[in-house]
Amino acid sequence: MQMNADELLKTGLNELGLACSESQIQSFMIYLSELKKWNNVYNITALNTDEEIIIKHFLDSLLYLKAMPQGNIKLADIGTGGGFPGIPIKIMRPETGLTLVEPSRKKTSFLRNIIRKTGLSEISVLQKRIEQLGEDFSNCFDLIVSRATFGIKEFLDLACPLLNDTGRLVISKGPKAEDELRHISSAKSSISPVENILLLKLPYSGAERHIIILKC
Repeated sequence: MQMNADELLKTGLNELGLACSESQIQSFMIYLSELKKWNNVYNITALNTDEEIIIKHFLDSLLYLKAMPQGNIKLADIGTGGGFPGIPIKIMRPETGLTLVEPSRKKTSFLRNIIRKTGLSEISVLQKRIEQLGEDFSNCFDLIVSRATFGIKEFLDLACPLLNDTGRLVISKGPKAEDELRHISSAKSSISPVENILLLKLPYSGAERHIIILKC
């Protein structure tokens, strides 16, 4: 694609129907630059080019916005890695209170660097596994998201205790999502935990994503 990085991002955002200010575009460009810089030393992500990062990290993360309620919510991103999907969501929805959970020290160092460089506020970074969050975070969040390699059943088991009474889990799956969904059931009842499934296409690539909204 013969577009520079900010044009690629703006066109992708337009395809998703998302309006974005110049300051938000600038935050994404800082994020892109820092990710490539840190990647040279710390291997934060396997993706290296502007095009790959913008499409497969930034725009892919922003598909989760389609499942997010409006207003000021408390959001947790479990196994966030280099900050996906949490930081792109936060850039677009700055009113969101965000907790990033990631066990890798080098990745949590990167996340804190991104927060400093972009000036984003109301973000906490926890260098922990989800199993280590404990009672301090019980019934804490309105929404929990993940792009980590959880199975849906495992995600439900681990993340449900962290949700408040009206909270939801959101996870993204590829074309094999239906096979996995057939094999899950609620641990507490015969009622399906699946509230909704949004079938979306990733800009430029056309890859299908199943954004699965789960209730506990």
